Amino acid sequence: MSAAGFRPCIIIPVYNHQDTIRATVASLLRHGLPIYLVDDGSDQPTRDELARIRVDFPLVRASRLPRNSGKGAAVVSGMKLALADGMTHALQIDADGQHDTADVPRFVGRAAVRPDAMICGAPVYDGSAPKLRQYGRYISHVWVWVETLSFAIRDSMCGFRLYPLAAACALVEDVSLPVRMDFDTAIAVRLAWRGVPVENLPTRVIYPASGVSHFDMLRDNLRITLTHARLVCGMVLRLPLLLWRKLSPGRAPAATHWARLTERGSVLGLKIVAACYRLLGDRAAKLLLYPVVAYFVLTGGAARRASRDYFTRLRAHAGPGARLPEPGWRTAFRHLYEFAESGLHKFAAWTGQIDPAGVDFPNRAEFEALVGSGTGALLIGAHLGNLEMTRAFAAINRLATVNAVMYSEHAPRFQRILARASGHFDVNLIQVQSLGPDTMIRLKGKVDRGELLVIVGDRTPPAESGRVCMADFLGAPAPFAQGPFILGALLECPVYLFFCLKEGAGYRIHLERFADRVELPRPEREERLKAYVQRYAARLQYYCLRAPYQWFNFYNYWSAGPDAITGAAIRDRPRKATHAQQD
Repeated sequence: MSAAGFRPCIIIPVYNHQDTIRATVASLLRHGLPIYLVDDGSDQPTRDELARIRVDFPLVRASRLPRNSGKGAAVVSGMKLALADGMTHALQIDADGQHDTADVPRFVGRAAVRPDAMICGAPVYDGSAPKLRQYGRYISHVWVWVETLSFAIRDSMCGFRLYPLAAACALVEDVSLPVRMDFDTAIAVRLAWRGVPVENLPTRVIYPASGVSHFDMLRDNLRITLTHARLVCGMVLRLPLLLWRKLSPGRAPAATHWARLTERGSVLGLKIVAACYRLLGDRAAKLLLYPVVAYFVLTGGAARRASRDYFTRLRAHAGPGARLPEPGWRTAFRHLYEFAESGLHKFAAWTGQIDPAGVDFPNRAEFEALVGSGTGALLIGAHLGNLEMTRAFAAINRLATVNAVMYSEHAPRFQRILARASGHFDVNLIQVQSLGPDTMIRLKGKVDRGELLVIVGDRTPPAESGRVCMADFLGAPAPFAQGPFILGALLECPVYLFFCLKEGAGYRIHLERFADRVELPRPEREERLKAYVQRYAARLQYYCLRAPYQWFNFYNYWSAGPDAITGAAIRDRPRKATHAQQD
């Protein structure tokens, strides 16, 4: 869908919200989107307030249902009005002030990139949220995961959600949906059944002390239970189709940027595994991983396809003499198992349960000399092995100040588990949305104080304007971010490559000097960047061949080429990479 064809709007179902609706509308007006207020048979004070709002705010279109018919009925009515007006997408938001209206541009931005997808809010609660309400919602989430045979819908009950209107209105014409508090769950599951992609967006949710709730604990819980019973029956009838979607190797959806992929797994599941490790030790926790990984292999079609693509390229590049695994289910299982095990070992490292003697560091003397010199440095790593574990050792054993630079909102649930496990985790963690001027100044100050920065170089920037270079990687052009190398030039410090690989029963840290300084003179800037990126890609390639199961980029890496990154790529195809020098 072109930008000109993308016309989003906002739909607010209203029922006796006379005290909150004006503030909600006022906070939404700054986004410049048409607002559809649907009065679900409210009382006279609310009707009077809606009439005043319609006069005061020209962007608002108000309509009214003759009697209270339910939140779902109001939303569906608003959808039909919006579609008739030429709108393409509708952002549903509650009228009671629970939702963070500042997140509207994030929902709309996601929809502009994925116009075919339903963008679901994934609530991040503060202390105002009743614990009983949260636990009750979790039961519903589990049933939705069963009904869809996936974790695609992280929260099926959040009223902050953006729909592609054509798909949503086609569904409501074909199917009789429930219209009360079970509407949000039912429409989400049925759109997923129809193959509508789902993206999840973390968003803050509060429970105002003066908020108005129309949730009836007895009747609405009964309705939700009956809806889940019908949906489970519907899942059984659709089981062959749902399994075919999951398991068919021929289904390869369009490439999705890594930053728009949602973190899989629940906080509860992560806590159970972490508790098992703490109480029963490494061996018992690893046994627990087997059924967990088996489930993710069966349900994670995208990760499974990405693993198969990676191993296919790895084998083709290495040649017939290399002893590399055949791509398939067994290989995918081991690949995801090693990823899960690396997460387990990150937790163990941050809680001091891994013996430093089990970590081999051949270049430790050079590292200690660097730290002792008081000269800061940039360490460029990758999603290869267990780089986070080395930061844990450095922090807990006070070997050096190692700052990890990572993009915001990446794996938030797992990060919260690590932060709760160790007070050291967040101390030198620098979360950024982009490497802008403010971030550069902050990082320059750390390097000038003799601190170390760690950044990964094997993912493209999450910002659509981020620049990349195409480098030859495992026999095909793949995009690599320019940011780490531009950062190295601006910091005017030594640059190292840094990898931590599981080898045998322990880990080995590989430290390589990459450049005394990254130099990017303006006349040669583009060519120099290409050369630096290609050198990095060649070394990453070497270590992938050395530890094939430990590269953990489970998305369609090679498909995210120049055309997939708006205005970002340097289109010159690189020269054939030379073989990396062996250690």
